[in-house]
Amino acid sequence: MGIQVWGLLGGFQKKVGPAVGHWTNGQNVVTALPHPSDNPPTVPQLNVRAKFGLVISFLSWISPLIRVGFQNAHKEKQSAFNAAFVYNYKNAVTGTTAANFTIDYPELMYSKGRLGLSYLASMATTIDAQLDFSWLAAIANGIGEPTDLATFVVYNPSKQLFVTAVGAALRSALSYDMVLPSTFSTDNVHVYMSFVSADGKMASDSIYMGATVVQ
Repeated sequence: MGIQVWGLLGGFQKKVGPAVGHWTNGQNVVTALPHPSDNPPTVPQLNVRAKFGLVISFLSWISPLIRVGFQNAHKEKQSAFNAAFVYNYKNAVTGTTAANFTIDYPELMYSKGRLGLSYLASMATTIDAQLDFSWLAAIANGIGEPTDLATFVVYNPSKQLFVTAVGAALRSALSYDMVLPSTFSTDNVHVYMSFVSADGKMASDSIYMGATVVQ
């Protein structure tokens, strides 16, 4: 059943006969009902579906970070998540077929923007289930303030879990110690860092800090 929600000439939502109405990127869009094909999918189609599903499922876990990180890196009528999907679909997947597609962790980006990164950002494991970060006060491209906030992202492939510390430290703090779940000990993790302005309106690129084994 279709629902008329914007007046007589304002479009509709859901199914009406052979048409489907929905609201996309600020526009009323009406499309025909898809007709199922009797032909089995081809190998290239299966590969595309597998790659699409891999990227969507992976990014969905960090969608709140993407909404901020890609807020100024998407085209008109394109969402931040869609922009992040397009970038990572093209750049952050390894493998050639559905059987061996995997995320290319060093190429993954959840944030892309003009805010500057800090020089010589580094990460170390010093005590059990903790990562110690440090960076210099100097801003790589000169765009940023001491009040910018650092975000840290850790992904554990063996447990398929993310741990995030959003806005965890001021840029001026020059260091941050991130406590991880004790169950991460001895696991290999992939680590990322980014900055966002204090007002939340500008973001930096996210950078891959490397892979490490949690103590």
